[in-house]
Amino acid sequence: MEHIQAEAMAIRRDSILAIGSNDDIRKYKGEHTEVKNMAGKFVSPGFIDAHVHLMMGGNALLSVELRDAATREEFIKRIADYAKTLEPGSWILEGNWDHTLWGGELPTKEWIDQFTSKNPVVLYRLDGHMALANSLALEIAGINEDTPDIEGGEIVRDEKGFPTGILKDNAMSGLLNKIPPMTVPQKEKALKAAMAYLVSNGVTSVHDVDSIGTYPIAKKLLDSNELVIRMYTLNPLNNWDTRNTTFKTSDKWLRTGGLKGFMDGSLGSHTAVFVDDYSDKPSVKGFFINDKEDLYQWILKADNADFQVAVHAIGDNANHTLLNIFEKVIENNGPKNRRFRVEHAQHLLKEDIERFSKLGIVVSVQPYHAIDDGRWAEQAIGPDRIKTTYAFKSLLDANVTLAFGSDWPVAPASPLHGIYAAVTRRTLDGVNPNGWVPSEKIAVEQALLAYTRDAAYSSFDENRKGTLEIGKLADFVVLDGDLRNIDPVDIPEIKVLQTYVGGKLVYTRN
Repeated sequence: MEHIQAEAMAIRRDSILAIGSNDDIRKYKGEHTEVKNMAGKFVSPGFIDAHVHLMMGGNALLSVELRDAATREEFIKRIADYAKTLEPGSWILEGNWDHTLWGGELPTKEWIDQFTSKNPVVLYRLDGHMALANSLALEIAGINEDTPDIEGGEIVRDEKGFPTGILKDNAMSGLLNKIPPMTVPQKEKALKAAMAYLVSNGVTSVHDVDSIGTYPIAKKLLDSNELVIRMYTLNPLNNWDTRNTTFKTSDKWLRTGGLKGFMDGSLGSHTAVFVDDYSDKPSVKGFFINDKEDLYQWILKADNADFQVAVHAIGDNANHTLLNIFEKVIENNGPKNRRFRVEHAQHLLKEDIERFSKLGIVVSVQPYHAIDDGRWAEQAIGPDRIKTTYAFKSLLDANVTLAFGSDWPVAPASPLHGIYAAVTRRTLDGVNPNGWVPSEKIAVEQALLAYTRDAAYSSFDENRKGTLEIGKLADFVVLDGDLRNIDPVDIPEIKVLQTYVGGKLVYTRN
């Protein structure tokens, strides 16, 4: 794959003035020009994370961390210890637990009630499609044995019909609506924590699919010169035309103009929609979160108003159905540069892979999920369906544009770990040293492009970032090694030394 290398770069204000040899660039040195020696270092365009939940991630950094709690006992202890630090009445949120780490048993409210009797608890499973609530939170939401089931969700119940505390997808909505809204200072604190974490990982831009109101807080920080990463924020797709919060802006720091919707849930929650039953749960196929006709109408109107539409689809039936909807909208509204996006596209029917390319759809994927879910996915969907799971190489071979991201806080917002995952596909449990579904491995340079050039394309930003070229924004990251010239297994050992946004140093490794 062709790539351009250079020794030096000149920057004026926030953009790249020149690129070339040391001799070429030396002539730009002057009274107001600073020269930085990057000899021996690898400089890459700033990484663009095409799928984060920004405010949720910031909150997660400030809350109890359950992502790596490997036993039931550790899970309970962390919650109990955190509860001791809080005032009575304060909510315990986020968490991002993973029950597969302790064998697959879902937690229940009884695990934590005795430690959280004065604090309502709503802790997400790491995919965000399932939450554990304690008895106090269920009481506040009015959820009990008489609460009817809700379409597109599930209240998990014990053998007597009482809620266990686990709520899936739409069943979470009645509880989430009871959580007090974050104050402006709380949001500012969360956003600042998120930005600091992201730039430490070399991320200079994000596509924020949060729905907690990031934009006004980001605008406030921008106006006070405190914004340190560039953001493309997407608003919720459902009933978008009935809200006055949906608009378009094109600032180089803070952009809007995208709408994000949902087809289904997640594999780990058994709520992703498949054509056939789950292998480990006969008669269960998952469920659609939204009515298919509603989705079609929302997307049709949004596309007609020139909003970019991105839709979460994980199961093979969810992706197939979404492709049908996109195809119908394209036929109705006619050809244009719309760049529809499918977020995740994790499990595909083989015959659908070419359709992404034919319809000009960008596939926004999160490679770290492959080495995480790969520990247990075959148990859930069997040996045949995993052949087109996280099908990065097949999609690239079909000339589909891939934009890489993390889904943080579902997964770490580390592009280096994402590249490692896409290139090696070595699952986190160490069981697949040669790669899980190794036929879908891709090259390091392909992964780099998906985190830079093609991620910029996926938000209509390819003319101002994503590559290091004259006239583009001086967003770049300095690494202590060249990813292309090491054993891919060693990529996680590479360190981010410095991160620059608009030519300004926003992170340096101590």
